[in-house]
Amino acid sequence: MFTVMQLFHHADAEEGAFTLPQDESKHIVRVLRKSIGDVVHVTDGRGKLFEATIAEANKNRCELTLRLIEESAPLNPSLYLIIAPTKSADRMEWLLEKAVEIGISRVILVRSEHSERQKAKTDRWERIMVSAMKQSLRFHLPEVTEIRDLRNVLYEIDAEQKFIAHCDGTDRKPFIKTCRPNLSTAIAIGPEGDFSKAEVEIAKSNGWVGVSLGDRRLRTETAALVSIDAFQWLQMM
Repeated sequence: MFTVMQLFHHADAEEGAFTLPQDESKHIVRVLRKSIGDVVHVTDGRGKLFEATIAEANKNRCELTLRLIEESAPLNPSLYLIIAPTKSADRMEWLLEKAVEIGISRVILVRSEHSERQKAKTDRWERIMVSAMKQSLRFHLPEVTEIRDLRNVLYEIDAEQKFIAHCDGTDRKPFIKTCRPNLSTAIAIGPEGDFSKAEVEIAKSNGWVGVSLGDRRLRTETAALVSIDAFQWLQMM
């Protein structure tokens, strides 16, 4: 059994000699005050965890020797969050951080009829997700996509069960009672103005099930987090 104290991320991490980028090198040497012979851990974000022994402690170029000690499987069953980004960047960043901590496979950003945000800060959002992965000691980094047209995504998503959460009071089922455990799942969450009726009908005609997340009106980011948390609880029941 081993204890992971400090976790770093690099997508190209592999066994043997490895050099951390300057920002991570500076963090190890200046902030954590690590020196030659000390041990940290590195993940590639795809399930591999490496024990890393510091061979050269330089704030600009920290050399490590990596040894693979664990390889974990991705989240099973997989969970895909399809979401129209919130107008507030802060709320979106909060959601992505918490989604990584709780557990998600992929975040697919979409543009719907009522969307208020047309551009995504994917580079910044990826950094926030990396930070959340390291903080929560997870070894899989979910992908976050560029914004795509909702209708294309509704046609293309391949999951064993697909749900679209919306506020129209007709023909909705409770998500917590409809979602079945142990199946790959996609959940679509609309923008502040909700999905349009036309979008909901298109989804249903392509096998998506309309669901409710409760009898309270939720913000976009809250609705997304409620659905993720409910999904993970179902896997433990």
